[in-house]
Amino acid sequence: MSTTEVLAVAGLWVSFGAVEAVRGVDLTIAEGEILALVGESGSGKSVTARAVLGLLPGTASVSGSARLGEQELVGASDETLRQVRGQQIAMVFQEPATALNPVHTVGWQIAAVLRAHQPLSKAQALGEAVRLLDLVGIPDPGERVRHYPHQLSGGQKQRVVIALALANNPRLIIADEPTTALDVTVQAEILDLLRDLRDRLGTAILLITHNMGVVADLADRVAVMHRGELVEQAPVEDLFARPSRAYTRELLAAVPRLGHREPAAVAVDDVALSLDQAVVRYKDFLAVDHVDLRVGQGEVVGLVGESGSGKSTIGKVAAGLLRPESGTVSVLGGAPAAARRQIGFVFQDPGGSLNPRMSIEDCVGEPLRVHKVARGADYRARVAALLDSVRLPASYARRRPRELSGGQRQRVGIARALALRPTLLIADEPTSALDVSVQAAILDLVTDLQQTHGFACLFISHDLAVVDSLAHRVTVLHRGKVIEEGPHHQVLRTPTADYTRRLVNAVPIPDPVAQRTRRTREATPVG
Repeated sequence: MSTTEVLAVAGLWVSFGAVEAVRGVDLTIAEGEILALVGESGSGKSVTARAVLGLLPGTASVSGSARLGEQELVGASDETLRQVRGQQIAMVFQEPATALNPVHTVGWQIAAVLRAHQPLSKAQALGEAVRLLDLVGIPDPGERVRHYPHQLSGGQKQRVVIALALANNPRLIIADEPTTALDVTVQAEILDLLRDLRDRLGTAILLITHNMGVVADLADRVAVMHRGELVEQAPVEDLFARPSRAYTRELLAAVPRLGHREPAAVAVDDVALSLDQAVVRYKDFLAVDHVDLRVGQGEVVGLVGESGSGKSTIGKVAAGLLRPESGTVSVLGGAPAAARRQIGFVFQDPGGSLNPRMSIEDCVGEPLRVHKVARGADYRARVAALLDSVRLPASYARRRPRELSGGQRQRVGIARALALRPTLLIADEPTSALDVSVQAAILDLVTDLQQTHGFACLFISHDLAVVDSLAHRVTVLHRGKVIEEGPHHQVLRTPTADYTRRLVNAVPIPDPVAQRTRRTREATPVG
């Protein structure tokens, strides 16, 4: 690896009024190096990257130094920063769907970026766009260059965003949570692509993430941020093997690891949820294809699969929000609509699922009011007990959702789902938007509550390690069909279906030595 410094950040401070978001950060990135910048939400990771590019709002105060080679970026003119962005430093954003313009073809968008920095004709720029799409592994690039973003999958859209970043041969790519919204198999493809681009083109990459499995798989060095400060830097193998700071040790300890939980089973006497040959169709698209599913009372069943496999559709069917075209759905022996009071639902986005105008007390107590279960002092006592059950102080009852962190809002969502003491809890990706340490706390909370109250739980997720840490049984979906089903330790550790094996093998091991060994083994031809 080259030792030529591409970026050197020294004494970087960023404040928003009295709030110091970044405090005295020092870091360097060498040519051809992948540096992972990790930490929880609010630690200052993205603010640091945006400060380097001059992308912070006018309310931000920035001091210190960020040098791209010999060029100082802190305090540089808008014109200078416009020349740097896209040409010398490019950014890959977390959500590819919002990073692309829906009204223009992907070829038009790549060509526009090229022509903004190079004297190319439209035809030349379009030809270069085809080359870039081919470089990032888009099939049939000559045809796809004319496609709009909505015609591409999530992984293909992220590849287009990476093609945009590569358009003008930047010296540094800043990838801000580039795989958070992607399925595990697509994530593996994007990580392979970034690694390949580094090896072929010598591009330096600043990887911003809270996924320690991704860090173990891709990074050369790791810088850990906590409350605006850089608390630890080390080569990736050293950091995972010998973290020097307690905060880093806590981050690593919170990472869910596939196969680390002892086999767990529960005796099932009654069935809480039953789907028999359920079929759901959206116009010409068969979303759920003759699915059989059982969740016993007191049992947690993990429902896994890639985006579009039908997981969330089945959750809506189980909750009575969708009716199947054919087949039957039974909750506690009857129709879901008749058992609605017995069903709790935890949503993926804790912020979007809570009314911002309502107090936390009103958010949690809404099911009690709608179903006229409690009033007055009894209502307030029930809400206080619910907040206590999810380990939130009673004083939070007077707050609004915006005053809580993401993990605290998800605790509120769980309390609301449990308000009517449901027999069946449906949790749809409840931890995918959360930091690893917050995710671990929420999973511990759900496990404790499930053991205390004994409710059945359908846990929907594409994160196999999370499911393995919680579920008794696992059902694997692929294109609307059940591919495999069984105890969690069998399905996720010794799968029998090729599709399940592909999912399991795509999960990065949060250990850089073990992950590199696996990658080498998989790349070695057999025979």
